[in-house]
Amino acid sequence: MRNSFDWTPYRRSTVGFDRLFDFLETGGSGAENYPPFDIEKIADDHFRITVAVAGFKPDEIDITAQQNMLTVSGRKAPVAEGEGRQLLYSGIATRAFERRFQLADFVRVDGADLADGLLTIDLVREVPEAMKPHKIAIGGAQPAIEDKKAA
Repeated sequence: MRNSFDWTPYRRSTVGFDRLFDFLETGGSGAENYPPFDIEKIADDHFRITVAVAGFKPDEIDITAQQNMLTVSGRKAPVAEGEGRQLLYSGIATRAFERRFQLADFVRVDGADLADGLLTIDLVREVPEAMKPHKIAIGGAQPAIEDKKAA
């Protein structure tokens, strides 16, 4: 069943995630729903992605940023010999994952933190000065008009 949620209000209020909303509108397979994540706007040019990675340690998570792609992947370390647990029920998902986020131009990763099973990745949009809009001053001098009668 397709998701019929209208993302239009969010498109107007965020900068840098247009392609992400396109991805969310088209949906995806069930494998792409793990792990769950949130995207929030902290300030005009500051965003935060929060990924639920319960059960993963910092050394089991890899964050890679290249060009306009942010990749978050996780792989549980294999259980060492003699450290095996006898689980009666296993409901905590610890399967390997890879989550990709398309980033807009000039968005860079500012930092990442893992606390309470949540991985937070801070993003900052830094547009180069040459590409920012500039106000053009209108000159106050009047153009010289020749008076034909005086000539």
